[in-house]
Amino acid sequence: MTKDNTFLYFIGTAGSGKSRLTGSMKTWYTQHGLDAITVNLDPGAEKLPYEPDIDVREWIRISEVMEEYGLGPNGAQIACADMVAFNLNEIKERLEEYKADAVLVDTPGQLELFVFRESGKFIVESLNPERSLVAYLMDPFLARTASGFVSQMMLSATTRFRLMLPMANILSKSDLLKESELGTILNWSAEPDLLCDAVMDEEPSMQREFSIDTARLLSEIGAQSRLITASAETMKGLEDIYVHLQNQFAGGEDVRSD
Repeated sequence: MTKDNTFLYFIGTAGSGKSRLTGSMKTWYTQHGLDAITVNLDPGAEKLPYEPDIDVREWIRISEVMEEYGLGPNGAQIACADMVAFNLNEIKERLEEYKADAVLVDTPGQLELFVFRESGKFIVESLNPERSLVAYLMDPFLARTASGFVSQMMLSATTRFRLMLPMANILSKSDLLKESELGTILNWSAEPDLLCDAVMDEEPSMQREFSIDTARLLSEIGAQSRLITASAETMKGLEDIYVHLQNQFAGGEDVRSD
């Protein structure tokens, strides 16, 4: 690992498509003559849609932790999250074997295991934080309603606050949305007032009132940003993620060979 490595952390709620986008991003880099390596930090992953170059399961597996310590699935996941941090030196040693344009990091399925525990922050701070960016994946189905979109934005803002890294908000699996749904979500991300109006148009409830206040707060602190629409299936938006990464750390330089 060198100081020139850029780290891209794929973070999001369970089912948001982190692993598939990690694998597709690696394919995109390869197709454009760039070197990227994938790192799996999820010790509970049963199957992955890509072959990780570095896999934490070489050292830690949830099934083995459950058996050794007599823990249930939830307790084992928490224990494993901390064990990953304890085994960080092994991961660093493996990273030293590679010189790549990007290090694509697939984080645990449960967002809270990486974002809200100190071990996740420790990992980020130990692996070249000056050249690290979070790709926060928003679940398209949760984002189809105004209040659901607000909750996704709140989790994104919380992730940024916890990890203190620059961030790109990614609407993953965008190919599964209707054009009208996609347009509405993009308008919400670009115009905070439209989002607030849409929340206010929902049926009166405690959730609506909370979402209105949250949407206003997110707007005031500048937490809303342009969404990158992406799809691991169609490869849509992957170039936009690359451009965002280059703008952040390379002054927008395009180092592709094509």
